[in-house]
Amino acid sequence: MKVSVDLDQCEANGICVGIAPDVFELDDDDILHIVEADVPADRVAQVEEAVSQCPKAALRLQ
Repeated sequence: MKVSVDLDQCEANGICVGIAPDVFELDDDDILHIVEADVPADRVAQVEEAVSQCPKAALRLQ
């Protein structure tokens, strides 16, 4: 399973970072980066939660 971000939609609210900080990170310019696009099996639930909580629906799981 892979996670991706639509940077045109992302407002850098950081909700995903709060839920799964080892998968998502905001840089100093408030740009979201996916630290680990291939979601580890033990992190799937947290990433699914981050995707569902994104206020702009900018995250996708594939």
